[in-house]
Amino acid sequence: MAPHLRKARPGPSAVIAAAAVAALALAIGPDLTVSPGAARAAAPHAPVPTAVTPPTAPETSPASQASEAPSAALSPTVPAVQPTTSVAPVPLPATPSQTLMPSPSGRGFPPFGAFLDSGARGVARMADLSHWLGGTELKVAHTYLPGEHWSDIEGSPGFLDAWADWRRRQADRTLVLNVPMQERNEEDVPDSEVRWLLGQAAAGAFDHHFRALAERLVELKVPDTVIVLGWEMNGTTYTHRCAPDPQAWKTYWKRIVTTMRSVPGQRFRFDFTPSRGLDAVPWTECYPGDDVVDIIGMDSYDQPSGMSFDEQVKEPFGLQQHVDFARSHGKPVSYPEWGLFRNGDNTEYMRGMLAWIDEHAPLYNTLTDYCPHGVWQCSANPLSARIYRAALSARTEQPAATPAPTPTPTQKPPADCPRPDPEDWLEYWLGGKLCFRFDWWSED
Repeated sequence: MAPHLRKARPGPSAVIAAAAVAALALAIGPDLTVSPGAARAAAPHAPVPTAVTPPTAPETSPASQASEAPSAALSPTVPAVQPTTSVAPVPLPATPSQTLMPSPSGRGFPPFGAFLDSGARGVARMADLSHWLGGTELKVAHTYLPGEHWSDIEGSPGFLDAWADWRRRQADRTLVLNVPMQERNEEDVPDSEVRWLLGQAAAGAFDHHFRALAERLVELKVPDTVIVLGWEMNGTTYTHRCAPDPQAWKTYWKRIVTTMRSVPGQRFRFDFTPSRGLDAVPWTECYPGDDVVDIIGMDSYDQPSGMSFDEQVKEPFGLQQHVDFARSHGKPVSYPEWGLFRNGDNTEYMRGMLAWIDEHAPLYNTLTDYCPHGVWQCSANPLSARIYRAALSARTEQPAATPAPTPTPTQKPPADCPRPDPEDWLEYWLGGKLCFRFDWWSED
């Protein structure tokens, strides 16, 4: 809660501030509004309670969630309340249907997308999310190959067709594909067996599966797909984890990349993406080398409980070490998975992560958009949804040298032109709700 605002006689600085606010209100006109809950603001490093409590979820990536997808493949779960064809926007408190926000750095904004579903429904929902963002176009599509069987990892017929079609429609789009390095990837295979599998893999036992995948992607005319290979390898969840034998794991990665790059017509980019922080093994010990890595990514959710965003930046093997490591190796960064998790509807995290992404300009970023992580398909996070929507709504990439045309008094804006909301814009930069007291002249 915000501290109690005691009524008192203002000093000179307060009078000047009040005059400035009044001038701003007059300049903006009647569109400036103050929400009824203007005095309420989230305390630093603390989630804001909501009427809906996010469900508890295991610390796994979207690939561990089950959902209907083509060929009966496993894919991340979208909450059961979601429709099968399109998703209704999450209702937000006191926010307009469109909000225009500039990029704080002035560089435009990094290409972004959201994980919405592994199958064809994920492609269909991208247009709905774009509409919710006031027409801002998603330039990145993100999906996961199932890891149950090698036939899944080879790209089973029909599974990737809709994603490839979306990518081919525009030259400036990016398809991001998470690729498991082992079958039975989420079956809690013990370390001893993982160690044996890594030995087999390092000797070339599984190379032919990745050649088949590369040929499939080239056949689909998406040879420039970003391959997030063996993601979150520093953890304990996946059979493709690194800790049981880091040296063999690195040799295996190199074999996969060499095999896929040998396929005629390919232009793949390989993304090395650990999870944030120190897990089962420091992720730097799994790095296979600059010659076989094109992008250094990081999956970064709002966890563990009670950890502030600043701590997520500064912790060992955290966000700062990630960008420093990538810079030292001459590689761009990415954030294939990010979102809310252990701290509820945490507006501090949402603001912090959006600002971090803008500052460090990743090659791409994709929000994980289902509960408890998301903001559009998850009604449990309305305050964070409002911040995300305000930051990304109605953004367009305009050439810096092209001035915007000045309308004449007789011109009317187009019917679909988004209307800026100064309240959302100011709140985004001030880090809290607007709250003006007009009884400051009264006595105690």
